Amino acid sequence: MAARHRVSLSRLLLDWYRAGHRDLPWRRTSDPYRIWLAEIMLQQTRAQAVIPYYERFLARFPTVESLAASAEADVLTLWSGLGYYSRARNLRKAARHIVTAGAFPRDYAAIRALPGIGDYTAAAISSIAFGLPYAVLDGNVLRVVARVENDSADIASPRTRERFRAVAQSWLDPRAPGFFNQALMELGATVCLPRKPLCLLCPLAGRCRARAAGAAAQLPAKLRRAAPARIQGVLLIVRRGRGPALQILLRQRPSDARRMAGFWDLPTPDDLPGVRIGRAFGEIRHTITNHRYTWTVRPGTLRAAAPPPELPFQWFAPAGCAEIPLSTTARKALILAKIL
Repeated sequence: MAARHRVSLSRLLLDWYRAGHRDLPWRRTSDPYRIWLAEIMLQQTRAQAVIPYYERFLARFPTVESLAASAEADVLTLWSGLGYYSRARNLRKAARHIVTAGAFPRDYAAIRALPGIGDYTAAAISSIAFGLPYAVLDGNVLRVVARVENDSADIASPRTRERFRAVAQSWLDPRAPGFFNQALMELGATVCLPRKPLCLLCPLAGRCRARAAGAAAQLPAKLRRAAPARIQGVLLIVRRGRGPALQILLRQRPSDARRMAGFWDLPTPDDLPGVRIGRAFGEIRHTITNHRYTWTVRPGTLRAAAPPPELPFQWFAPAGCAEIPLSTTARKALILAKIL
């Protein structure tokens, strides 16, 4: 791409962004801690869904020092519902590294070396917080690059992603790298949409080769993923007491569990042999990566002669569920049963 084309593309994008964009709380700061927190939360999650989690998290952990001193269970409780919980664990680990080092790292390599930080997050933090010239490459940017360049290569391929990263880097305005990166991501999130790109509103429409070829809606190209695994099961709501004395039986996942270690969940019939199972409240659905879960939620009653469940089981009042890392499936089931 000629230098003149690069400059005009950058200028068009930056002028468009300056004219108006979404007012998101993490765009009002240059604090690397707050930018880092936002970028971690935004992975695999829509911006509007992140905002309340971001604000609650900062109210509880306003500084990297407070996060480093936290208990893991407290961090997971605040993260409950965002999913991909390794992000929260790595966030806490990285905070402890930062506090031990004495300050937030200010160069790309040192930021990239923190637990849970990859190329994209390191580029976002280093450019937005410190003005370093590193282009970001997320799903939104991949889509913009594929369309502007009219490149139908498979974006799931590491080779394609590296080539697209080089293209984004060539577009980057080194005088305002953080501003440019935010503008490029904003374009992908609000205009260059996956299924119905709003080409008439796009500042890069005149530079977009896919639009000129009538191929914008078909890009980016990605090989078809395997069909999702569909899993069905039963979750039990076992209660004791009534009214203000009501309690719900929950089971804590082992600390070494492959998924959602340490979280509290509802038991299944296999967890409580001999439990009496009642008529279903209904079904809930939950998706984790390429797995589609359908859970039938039923009341369960322990046998009168059965001993009380011991660890990892524990009774919780409904209000106490807000104080523990509760799984999303348990939360959905308890809402379905009108307990939460």
